[in-house]
Amino acid sequence: MEHMFAVVTISGKQYNVAPGDFLLVDKVAGEVGDTVKFDHVLLTNDKGVTAIGTPVLSGVVVKAKIVAQQKGEKLEVRRYKSKVRHRRKIGFRPLYTKLEIVSVG
Repeated sequence: MEHMFAVVTISGKQYNVAPGDFLLVDKVAGEVGDTVKFDHVLLTNDKGVTAIGTPVLSGVVVKAKIVAQQKGEKLEVRRYKSKVRHRRKIGFRPLYTKLEIVSVG
């Protein structure tokens, strides 16, 4: 038996989502517990019936609940130029939002 899923664009990246899934995406505005709607749905599949947008599906909305706003692991960026004794180190912690997909459709 096939389940319902959709391909949705969130913060410029595409995700394959289904109801009940948890996603870690780039920061989305809102507080913990808020419901967020994403209307940039590219594809849906419900019980084997696939609908493909050109480029997006109209009237289809993916609803998600914000579970957490958090920081990611620290990334270190190092630059080095040979022969001139130049070194540079930058630290960076990206901001993430953990989402729970509530409904598709």
